[in-house]
Amino acid sequence: MFSFTPPFEAPSGSPIRELFKYLGQPGMISFAGGYPASDLFDRAGLDAATARASEQSALCLQYGPTDGLPVLKEELARLMTRRGTPCTPQELLVTTGSQQGFDLLLRVMVGAGDIVLVEQPAYPATLQALKLQQAEVITIPVDQDGLDVVALTALLEAGTLKRAPKLLYTVPTFANPTGATLSHDRRIALLKLAARHQFLVIEDDPYGDLRFAGEAVPSLLALSAQVPGSRDWLVHFSSLSKIVAPGLRVGWTVAHAEILRRCTVAKQTVDLCTSSLTQVIAAEYLASGALEAHLPQIIAAYALKCRTLCDGLQTHLKDEIAFHRPAGGMFVWGRLGGGFDASVYLKACIEQNVMFVPGVAFYKDNVDLASLRLSFAAPGVSDIEEGVLRLKRALDAFGGA
Repeated sequence: MFSFTPPFEAPSGSPIRELFKYLGQPGMISFAGGYPASDLFDRAGLDAATARASEQSALCLQYGPTDGLPVLKEELARLMTRRGTPCTPQELLVTTGSQQGFDLLLRVMVGAGDIVLVEQPAYPATLQALKLQQAEVITIPVDQDGLDVVALTALLEAGTLKRAPKLLYTVPTFANPTGATLSHDRRIALLKLAARHQFLVIEDDPYGDLRFAGEAVPSLLALSAQVPGSRDWLVHFSSLSKIVAPGLRVGWTVAHAEILRRCTVAKQTVDLCTSSLTQVIAAEYLASGALEAHLPQIIAAYALKCRTLCDGLQTHLKDEIAFHRPAGGMFVWGRLGGGFDASVYLKACIEQNVMFVPGVAFYKDNVDLASLRLSFAAPGVSDIEEGVLRLKRALDAFGGA
């Protein structure tokens, strides 16, 4: 009946959101969604910021500039400076979540058939956006130290690509889904490759502030100062969703001025501007120092939850699920032993009222059917303990089926 554009003739939705129908099942414990813990939202700090914002009705209830309200851009620039990545407000584009930043970048940089390199396993929304953009996606493997830069180097220097890649996407710190962090040496090597081969590196950094173990590794944006010519080939995305509240829908992009200018024009046709109300609330919250005061509470809670999950897996499932303990973020990446298929195992788990995301959701090709992602952020400690026991019961039943 209708004539749709080719990418939307038979679109597929998010494989993770397809699992949401099970969340209403009574007693369900979910390790599936990558949601921050609702009980850790700084409600008092956000209420106070909202009250102060409401006194500025002429600002927060009106349209704003497409690139973001100056008051918020100034606070975000200060936040970036505290993170060791100094930038000016003019180097920032405020977006409605960092996912919008990625979508805008694809609009202005990637055409049908352009080559985009993506770490694998990868964040599913990234794969979905690239598919709709009709890009040619080539995957780069990862290990417990993040993107395999040796494999990337071999690909770039082999001369087998049909054309030069436009960009490479990575979540280098506490990656979704693996929880891995790209090592310092690999970060330097990646920046050198980008400068030499002149492709954009997309650093998606929503989890960098959530470190609860080990020493911090500077962001690619921070390290770009050590690699001449690399800053121009770097786009940095960040967000308040994981450290303040996703309902604010406040993200930002740091990139070369020519890229930001074009992304701003693209944003004008999407939503004109990010909500002025939530921008002012975010600016008031950041200016008050509430984030720095509250973030340690979030980090301590996630550290306990991660330890509970990993200790539980080690105690009750032993060699049945292999995994690496992350040093921060929200995810544990595991792999079933015995050649079991995680998607089939999930069905047994749902019968036991526990959920996770099968690894197939994070692959474009060469799928590891035994892999799975567990998110420890949203459930409480007691639910995590019980959830691990349910995973064990389901695996016992599954293995004996």
